[in-house]
Amino acid sequence: MLLLGTIINIATVITGSLIGFFFHSKLPARFLKIIFQAIGLFTFYIGITMAMKTEQILIMIFSMIIGSALGEWIDIDKYINRFGNRVKKTLKSNNETFSEGMVSAFLLFCMGSMTILGAFEEGTQAKSDLLIAKSVMDGFSSVALASALGIGVAFSVLPLLVFQGGLTLLAFWLGNLMPDNVVNEMSAVGGLLLVGLGISILEIKKIKVINMIPTLVVAIILAFLF
Repeated sequence: MLLLGTIINIATVITGSLIGFFFHSKLPARFLKIIFQAIGLFTFYIGITMAMKTEQILIMIFSMIIGSALGEWIDIDKYINRFGNRVKKTLKSNNETFSEGMVSAFLLFCMGSMTILGAFEEGTQAKSDLLIAKSVMDGFSSVALASALGIGVAFSVLPLLVFQGGLTLLAFWLGNLMPDNVVNEMSAVGGLLLVGLGISILEIKKIKVINMIPTLVVAIILAFLF
């Protein structure tokens, strides 16, 4: 079944988020802070590991520069936060980190190589093994994230559906036309975005990582050309 992996992923994230949200109201602030810091360090580590796999450093550099400038020009961050605030208002939630939880969870769940490889595996081979394995990991991660950031984490499934589901459908239409080097460079650039997210979570420096999403598209184009 096409998109089965994404559907399972959505279910595990929602379940984990609800569990985490329950503990969110039970845990003292100091526990939430240390959990948040642990998530930041883990995100930073995963990002570095992925970014180091690039085989063409110039593709990464130009992807980050061009894609970030494009994303800042569009100001994706503004629209995503506006959407998050609209959902928050609809739900009459008083969670101050609602939008941050949604965006942070989406980036953590969707920037990894398992998302890209799993989506292409499901789209081209009708196998959901990688995405199901990713779903289990995301489920546990969402417990920790929601305990620190609240119910906004559950709503990360909306952009997750668009991004991950879109990649699966793209792979289904393209077949096996996406070379390994293109996937590798896209994953490596995604790793850099996770490094940025880790820096933001650790409150070292606030980075508009969501505005850097176009870097992934630029990486694909440059990897195809060079």
